[in-house]
Amino acid sequence: MKTPTSRSPKKSRPRTVAPAPLEGSETIRNLLETRFPAFAGRGMREVHRLMRQSLEENAAVFATLSGAMTPAGLGASSIVPLIESGAISCLTTTGANLYHDVHRLLGHVIHELNPSGSDLRLREERTIRIYDLGFDEETLLDTDRYFLELIRRPEFQKSMTTAEFHFELGRHVAALEDKLGRPYPTLLGTCFRHGVPIFVGAVQDGSIFLNVVREQRLDPQFRLRLDVGRDVYQMGALQHWCREQKHSTAVWIFGGGVPKNYTLQGEPLLEQILGVPARGFDIDLQICPDVVDNGALSSCTAGEGHTWGKTSAECVELTSVYLRTDVTVTLPFLVSAVLSDKKLRRKPLRLFDAMARAEAELDRAVAKAEKKAQRKKKS
Repeated sequence: MKTPTSRSPKKSRPRTVAPAPLEGSETIRNLLETRFPAFAGRGMREVHRLMRQSLEENAAVFATLSGAMTPAGLGASSIVPLIESGAISCLTTTGANLYHDVHRLLGHVIHELNPSGSDLRLREERTIRIYDLGFDEETLLDTDRYFLELIRRPEFQKSMTTAEFHFELGRHVAALEDKLGRPYPTLLGTCFRHGVPIFVGAVQDGSIFLNVVREQRLDPQFRLRLDVGRDVYQMGALQHWCREQKHSTAVWIFGGGVPKNYTLQGEPLLEQILGVPARGFDIDLQICPDVVDNGALSSCTAGEGHTWGKTSAECVELTSVYLRTDVTVTLPFLVSAVLSDKKLRRKPLRLFDAMARAEAELDRAVAKAEKKAQRKKKS
């Protein structure tokens, strides 16, 4: 008889598929739990289940947000409430999401437009298009002036990681929100208030950093430099720290791209490169429109990630789901369902405040691993 192991999933009676007729009075949470029985609908139900499980287990949640979701309003409508409820502990996103998120705070308008219209005409009108969203080119120029003024300040004239850089930006954005009466909540301001680190794995591929490029070339006194090596190390340190603090770890992936891999690679960094034991993420939920058979990182499932050491075996078997659809279709429903349960709200883990301790703890673990490796070589 095979000896049971922790990797063996518990046997359970299959769930009966027989949803009751809709009455029109159901809550979003009730719909997700009882009226999504199969196929992509079941995948959405599983995403909701794993979001709930992450919070019920008080897991450290590392969320990723790709593309340009903030112009569509997903930052303010969905991600900000998750941060304020204590759900998200660390955020990895694109520079675009942070840059475009400030437009409305600065008084600019993003509006709907016809994606099948004339782009030549839009260019003549100086209207910028993001598929079916549009805004005036002056919006970009004004936002550039705002960030340019910030990065020229003394507190930015040093070597920084992206988490440190965006925390300082968040300090100023939060102050502007307060001054204006918080007319529109931003990711930068909200993450600053709740101690949530913001990593951007391709920071040079975003308009905020284009202004850094300008200053580096034109101002000999400009000293801001990004330490990308320490940036990656900080991500690994936070994941190691969370487990040292007895937290399980969950990754909530909204879209694919660089934010997804930048977060997941912390695990192989620890185990394969630094020699520090790491079991991989305990919960992995993904919402991405890509097919899974094209070899792209965006569509890499938890199972495929397990072969790289990014997710645990238990995660692959019991606590992972890949929902192939658009984040903008699903996220507001999921967030509404999660926030409807007040028991799932918690105090933020404030991982940014723990960053220095996390780095020091990983330094000790790396030194210990190095000594062990040296002893092994000598024996």
